[in-house]
Amino acid sequence: MKLCFLADGQSIHSYRWVKFFADQGHAVTWVSLSPSQFEPLKNVTYVQLTKKGWGVGLIVSIWRLRALIRRSSFDAVHVHSVGTYGLLGFFSGSDRIVATPWGSDVIYGKNSLFKRPFIVGILKSARLITCDAWHMRDQVMELGVGAERIQIINFGIDSVRFSPPSIGGTPDPARSPMVISLRNFEPVYDISTLLRAIPLVLRVHPAVRFTIVGRGSLAEELKAQAQRLGIHAAVQFIGFVPNDQLPELLRSADVYVSTSLSDAGIAASTAEAMACGRAVVITDSGENGKWVRDGFNGFLVPVSQPEILAERICRLLSDADMRHSFGAAARTVIMERNDYTVEMTKMQALYQALAAKLQSA
Repeated sequence: MKLCFLADGQSIHSYRWVKFFADQGHAVTWVSLSPSQFEPLKNVTYVQLTKKGWGVGLIVSIWRLRALIRRSSFDAVHVHSVGTYGLLGFFSGSDRIVATPWGSDVIYGKNSLFKRPFIVGILKSARLITCDAWHMRDQVMELGVGAERIQIINFGIDSVRFSPPSIGGTPDPARSPMVISLRNFEPVYDISTLLRAIPLVLRVHPAVRFTIVGRGSLAEELKAQAQRLGIHAAVQFIGFVPNDQLPELLRSADVYVSTSLSDAGIAASTAEAMACGRAVVITDSGENGKWVRDGFNGFLVPVSQPEILAERICRLLSDADMRHSFGAAARTVIMERNDYTVEMTKMQALYQALAAKLQSA
């Protein structure tokens, strides 16, 4: 098949989709508004469109994309996230659109007078829509899309690479306890609540250290908040970490935390932590409750409640047996319900069915 992805060249999630289909021998064109941060892939042609603001730059990008679509015989044009890339897909001229909303693009974008028409337009024109959560399916249906065009496909985790210390190495028992966060520094991920919980944790566990991985528009503001709270000595902001380095980093942690205000399905970073057998404390938002059973394979906490978050972190830091029990159960869930190869194989079958249907039409 010939596949085209309209997706951010900085996204590890899109990279993993592209890589799977390229590895299967399909001819893939990856079209992005940004340069790729990844090594070139066999069977993948990378096209960076012009990005010089929302005026002339966007018009030039659309013109270049339409020209590419006209001269190529793609079996499917897959739009990853229906925000900016949904806008490109809407004007692409393709009648073979597959769309994957990622969560906040629809949840928040539908309330924007500017974004909503394009979000509705790309979803209604798509031949197929995939979501990684049932509540996202409901959100899409509320915008006028029939259930028959929507499929649930999870992004999937490589449970061989993301494996517990017993498989992939043993943490140093002499090190300080470590809590890790992998969510980016944007308002939706509410890292501020984690920072506000840290002084409460330090009162009980003064030796614990917090590793905060990510990047984003709030980076400097969050670092300043850590200074104001007097916790900077216990907190390490280490910026962006390539995905291939995350398994080792997760294995070195005792507890994983996600304070996100909104997720579509399970966040990739949460699933990766669970696959590594880490005990997780995550907010009870979106469909997180379908993946984490509170008190069995992790803890669910209300959003923006630092006191409750701190109490759950402290419980885990005080109880190694609980951490190990939660971690083992968490890994089982990911292996059974969110395996990368299984999910991408389902997606391949959907592409093939769509191509066959359009061929016979």
